[in-house]
Amino acid sequence: MTATTIAAIASPPGPGARGIVRLSGPGTRAIVRRMVRASDRASAGESTRAVDRDSTDAPPELVARALVEGRLDDGRGTQPVLVLWMPGPRSYTGEDVAELHVPGSPPLLAAVLERVLALGAVPARPGEFTRRAFENGRIDLTRAEGVAELVAARNDAEARAAGALLLGGLGTRLGALRDALEDLRALCEASLDFDEADTGHVATAELAEGARTILARLDEALGFERARTRASGAPRVVLCGAPNAGKSALFNALAGAGAAIVSDLAGTTRDTLEVGIELDGRAARLLDTPGLDLEAAGVDRAAQTVAREYLASADVALWVVDAAAERGDSGVERGDPRMALGLVAERARIPAGIPVVLAWNKVDLPRTQAAPESGVLGVAAVALVSAARGTGLEALRSSLAAALEGEAAGETGALGRDVARRHVRGLEAARAELEFARDGLADRQPLDLVAEHLRRATLGLDEIRGVTTPEDLLDRIFARFCLGK
Repeated sequence: MTATTIAAIASPPGPGARGIVRLSGPGTRAIVRRMVRASDRASAGESTRAVDRDSTDAPPELVARALVEGRLDDGRGTQPVLVLWMPGPRSYTGEDVAELHVPGSPPLLAAVLERVLALGAVPARPGEFTRRAFENGRIDLTRAEGVAELVAARNDAEARAAGALLLGGLGTRLGALRDALEDLRALCEASLDFDEADTGHVATAELAEGARTILARLDEALGFERARTRASGAPRVVLCGAPNAGKSALFNALAGAGAAIVSDLAGTTRDTLEVGIELDGRAARLLDTPGLDLEAAGVDRAAQTVAREYLASADVALWVVDAAAERGDSGVERGDPRMALGLVAERARIPAGIPVVLAWNKVDLPRTQAAPESGVLGVAAVALVSAARGTGLEALRSSLAAALEGEAAGETGALGRDVARRHVRGLEAARAELEFARDGLADRQPLDLVAEHLRRATLGLDEIRGVTTPEDLLDRIFARFCLGK
């Protein structure tokens, strides 16, 4: 337990029907009682003594878990409040926790937080609530990472993967593996004190079979995490653009294979195609989606819905534009950069917050329009390409790699990949030590050496769960959380 009480706004930025200020720490109860006056509609979760029902101007007792409805004094006036009171150690952080639910006006939330800090709380650092839950033994590090992944999830697949971590799927699996390794090491160390003829001796064949069994279970866990890395991990480059802009031809050119159907007919692609590619030495997934078409109907309309979902989950959007297409911009001559203004509506269909690389395609055709500057359309880069002739592809690959690098450096899209890679590294280290132990038993090596390899395998699992994780790594992990979590 820590001596400080932390507080932060825990609801999303901007106005809303309700906003939340969260507190955790030993001073939480005192701060809430100084700010809140309970109404006679307050209710207790576990005790009728949770509020003083004889007065509408009394602070809530907050003896047990409770919901308290009343008025909150934020130092400038009063406002309605619903207090969720969760006393430690049966709370998320293991400490006394309170959530102040108030009208979701940013100035009102700021006033509440200012008042809470004036009464003795300190501003919470990113991820500090979850870090306290980890340090107080409420969750292990894998579940803490699940919280961060769930907050950062941009689609159902990422949310499901994060949910599996948060619900303890990997932690439970690691706990069982650790127990098995500890049991096997205990048998090895016990056998050191007995000769083979003694009843206390455990046969080497039995120890070896135990190592093989654990190794199979470790491989199962490793396979699960590698699959999760592939599913949520490899960064996704999603092709988008108007029908017949040349997306499928560019998909084939970048993939190096004729996986997509190429046709002069608009709307040929109705299904999403996916292939692995390499961008300046970095693995990525390239997805080809149906052309963005607001007039689509029937099965084409359903395909549009799927395309938008994939685009929303992209790490980088590869926007393909037909440089030779007539755009019908009245009063603008062909070749004039102002032609780019006619693409603003198309650019607006790409979700905000996703880096965009513009592929100015079909530059080999006569009378192509001049490409706009990247700043005109708010894109990370503009690449002049001809998918049909294969020109400009290397520059395009470099632009995509640079966009992915920027995404990994500053956005949460890389979080799931980093988490999964950390788990895989730890499992692989544990597996290597377990293989040494298995081979040592097969070669009749001293049992104390075998036991040492088993101990190191256990440490590999402990680092994943946060038991032996270095402090600087913990700092890096929790620094990627948002405030209030």
